[in-house]
Amino acid sequence: MERIVLWFIFGFYNFLKIYGNLEGDALNALKSKLIDPNNVMQSWDATLPNPCTWFHVTCNDDNNVTRVDLGSAGLSGQLVPELGQLTHLQYLELYGNNITGNIPTELGKLNKLTSLDLYLNRLQGNIPTTLGNLKELRNLRLNNNSLEGTIPLSLTTIKELQVLDLSNNFLVGDVPTNGSFSLFTDLSFQNNSNLIISRPPPQAPAPPPSGSSSTGRIAGGVAAGAALLFAVPVIAIAWLRRRNSQDHFFDLPAEEDPALHLGQLKRYSLRELQVATDSFNSKNILGRGGFGKVYKGRLTDGRLVAVKRLKEERTQGGELQFQTEVEMISMAVHRNLLRLQGFCMTPTERLLVYPYMVNGSVASCLRDRHDTQAVLDWPKREQIALGSAKGLAYLHEQSEPKIIHRDVKAANILLDDEFEAVVGDFGLAKLMGYKDTHVTTAVRGTIGHIAPEYLSTGRSSEKTDVFGFGIMLLELVTGQRAYDLARLEKDNEVMLLDWVKALLDERKLETLVDSDLDGNYATDGVEKLIQIALLCTQVAPLDRPKMSEVVKMLEGDSLTARWEEWREKRIPAQEFNHTHISYPYYINSNSYNPSNDHLSGPR
Repeated sequence: MERIVLWFIFGFYNFLKIYGNLEGDALNALKSKLIDPNNVMQSWDATLPNPCTWFHVTCNDDNNVTRVDLGSAGLSGQLVPELGQLTHLQYLELYGNNITGNIPTELGKLNKLTSLDLYLNRLQGNIPTTLGNLKELRNLRLNNNSLEGTIPLSLTTIKELQVLDLSNNFLVGDVPTNGSFSLFTDLSFQNNSNLIISRPPPQAPAPPPSGSSSTGRIAGGVAAGAALLFAVPVIAIAWLRRRNSQDHFFDLPAEEDPALHLGQLKRYSLRELQVATDSFNSKNILGRGGFGKVYKGRLTDGRLVAVKRLKEERTQGGELQFQTEVEMISMAVHRNLLRLQGFCMTPTERLLVYPYMVNGSVASCLRDRHDTQAVLDWPKREQIALGSAKGLAYLHEQSEPKIIHRDVKAANILLDDEFEAVVGDFGLAKLMGYKDTHVTTAVRGTIGHIAPEYLSTGRSSEKTDVFGFGIMLLELVTGQRAYDLARLEKDNEVMLLDWVKALLDERKLETLVDSDLDGNYATDGVEKLIQIALLCTQVAPLDRPKMSEVVKMLEGDSLTARWEEWREKRIPAQEFNHTHISYPYYINSNSYNPSNDHLSGPR
């Protein structure tokens, strides 16, 4: 029986390796042709069975790639025909780079594609006629390239097309506009100097019937005018109804309809947010994640805001459900939670508006500082740990309904002007209705932060947030990423948790604390954060503390008792002999005192 099971496992593994990696091979072919100076494709590992654990890649429940998001990533190089193997792909986002060469004709095989964004590159050659095969395509943006030739007539057969932007290229010939495109397609062809927009020839007015009198002509004119007067609103109503049957969302300026305010939550118009962000200029990007990009913006009244542009993903419930969930998130009010100010919805856009956090995220302060930005000192790191714990405790135990974050990490902990921790991005998993992200199928989260039970079953609870918080504490202590392939050069651990445990095993804890602190930290404080982090990242969810208990530990209450309780339950009696302790965690190996060995921790 055991042999049969082993053969089954071996066969299943080979099946994944041979068949499940076709999409991985396609993406690795793309990676091989792109120059990636910012290492955004660092996690694209060809040895993995499928690419669903890679950054900037989204998969569905069947491990099929549905989204590739590499917009504004500083890439150059060329696209590859192997992209045609991603037959389940719905979103291909490669805009805002320096990609050259031709658009592969093989993209016409992606019959589930709904959005193709290749704008703001340096693509050349003709627009492939095969793109007309993409019958589910809603958005085709090829503007701001160096494309030549004529506009393929095949594009006019895409009935779902809502946005077609071919502006700022070198296209020639006639633009098929005589009813070929849908009435509701937003077309943009400007700045193609050799394009000719065809218009229907004017029709000569029919001659008046013979014998008609001036009175008859006047009466006819009055009747025609009256008919037109009644026809215009009827046509307008019919047009709106037709549009409403296709989409429930409209771009209505909030100032024109005060009823669109949800309590203190404002509904912004798309026009307002376009002006605020300079038309979502890539220079204003503050960050990007599984749900979209965040842009810095300035409203007309001078206020700075952060505008989160959600990826194009519609839920079946429509506008009412979206507004209800937005309002629910806005009701979670706490000093350590990012307060939602407003939102915007159009047929193709969903945007959330937050106050601008002047000090960025914890991740940016730890690893991506500007020249003028000082190192986070140790008191600030302790303050951040406590504040973020209080925010999560509110979401888990005081918010109604309870909210599970599902992606607790340093990049989602923001800092206000006083370096007070503010938990961001909470509630977005429910708001967007996602079951998958750029990281792993059926799981909302980021590699290195995902609790083991969540990764294996896809079922989340508040204890998955506790695990992520524990990893975030280790980020605060070490200054390192939760997942970093660069660690393979010196160590054999890419996961931060494993790397920390390996250093503690080898009695190298003096190398664990962030070197940017230059030795300016409180030894007891470091010990406390490590203890709490290890308690939070225990394998069994029930063994992890609640966030309210974590708050108490950070405030100096009950940590010693909880730690000793764990030691008594988990560590075999013989390991209490200080000369043979399995995991002797201490801050300074040169001053190790067996009587002070209180950091023996969970494995």
